[in-house]
Amino acid sequence: MASPWDLSLCLDSPSVSSQGTVKDKSSFNADEDAAALRKAMKGIGVKEQTLIDILTQRSCAQRQQICKAYEDATGKSLADDLEGETWGQFENIIVALVTPPAHFDMQEVKKAINGVGTTEKILTEILASRSNQQIKALSDAYLQDTGRALIHDLKSEVSGDLGETLLILAEGKRDDNKNVDAAQAKDDAKALYEAGEKKWGTDEDKFIDILCHRSVPQLRQTLVEYQNLSTKTLHQSIKSEMSGSTEEVLLAIVKCVTNAAAYMAELLHESMTGFGTDEATLTRIMVSRSEIDLKDIKLEYEKLYGRSLYSDIESETSGDYQKTLLGLCGADD
Repeated sequence: MASPWDLSLCLDSPSVSSQGTVKDKSSFNADEDAAALRKAMKGIGVKEQTLIDILTQRSCAQRQQICKAYEDATGKSLADDLEGETWGQFENIIVALVTPPAHFDMQEVKKAINGVGTTEKILTEILASRSNQQIKALSDAYLQDTGRALIHDLKSEVSGDLGETLLILAEGKRDDNKNVDAAQAKDDAKALYEAGEKKWGTDEDKFIDILCHRSVPQLRQTLVEYQNLSTKTLHQSIKSEMSGSTEEVLLAIVKCVTNAAAYMAELLHESMTGFGTDEATLTRIMVSRSEIDLKDIKLEYEKLYGRSLYSDIESETSGDYQKTLLGLCGADD
């Protein structure tokens, strides 16, 4: 089986996938959906299946129209009413579905940097996988919500090479140029080789600078040039030269550049493996990738683990939370 980090595959794949499982619903009517949701939450008991059927089968843009129609009709926030009428993991995912993506990312980042300790894994996942535009929207939402710049709060929570990497990613200043400079790719590959494998010790700053600032197409070419110089891929070199959180964040960047769907598949598998299920990660990825590349993630998941994502969700979750996840996942094909 080919590795999910096969460079020949990554050069052939698009930088932005449109393989989401959730699409715009045809013959959509926001007022009708808002009325149906209101009816499902009125009286004794909640008709959870109605909430699931509507909110997993409408695009994010359509769900925002439903939120507006609901507030216009009732004077209340749909998110607030859902919070009041649902509970547990089902509440978390159903409220996430009606939260604008930038605000959802912002809430996840806030949770990661607040409280006791900082959840570096969540910061790595979000900041390594989002585009400049998504990071700017996240940062704007953070400033609006807290009155402080995201960079300001991150500086007080992260440190060392990991902190430096996350801060650069949070600035959202990755080159957006889609054109590839072949000479630059060769120079960068040589610089990375000399900063790692070729010397005693590792110059992490060089890795951070190149991996955080070059465009995705440019980095893909750099990865190919690196393998031409070395007996290893850059992925393998980082694993052998580094350790701990610095290794994890730089590997995450390389994985997202090479095959973001496989990276997300790995995280989903980790969230359902071992003792207990990491529902927060499961919810975050299923909601945030449902319109981006969840079809691709499902394919990579089956290639990597020999089982479908659908079947693992079925075996590891239950109840209305499970039904919502499966609604986002789409058919077990």
